[in-house]
Amino acid sequence: MTHGMRTDLHSSYLQRGSGGRRDWRDTAQRYALVPLRVFLGVTFIYAALDKLTSSSFLHASGAGSIGDQMRGVRDSAAIPQLVDLALKSPTGFGYAIAFGELAVGIGTLIGLLARIAAVGGALISLSLWLTVSWAAEPYYLGNDLAYLMAWLPLVLAGAAVWSVDAWWRPRWRG
Repeated sequence: MTHGMRTDLHSSYLQRGSGGRRDWRDTAQRYALVPLRVFLGVTFIYAALDKLTSSSFLHASGAGSIGDQMRGVRDSAAIPQLVDLALKSPTGFGYAIAFGELAVGIGTLIGLLARIAAVGGALISLSLWLTVSWAAEPYYLGNDLAYLMAWLPLVLAGAAVWSVDAWWRPRWRG
């Protein structure tokens, strides 16, 4: 340690302090991403179920439909071609988004292929930021950018604890 700064942060949860006990900082570091996983997992599951159970969302037109939402943001999107692609089959796109959110939410919540789930969540958030919330002013009022940034730590770190991945890891190494 130099000047009170920890230099072993990358592997501190694997090491034990004096007497074989874990330091509280090691424990906090090990579990730091669990609240983020729970929040993003539950939020994406809820968003998916909200879409799938809506009486209007999965329609090509009409109040509250995915089609009307896409037509409403087409001219203000950063990449209008993404919106045009969605408008070729609004109902199919709505189902794809809903089932994508459901898969990402479940994978993130239980930690199953957590990095892949986080990449999926980041891609969904990125596409929504570039289309639906691109015109938000100031930019920080568009929530999709914040979700995109929230996915990045999970893309990098995965689900080290309380996850299917952590349970499988020793079995993969055999």
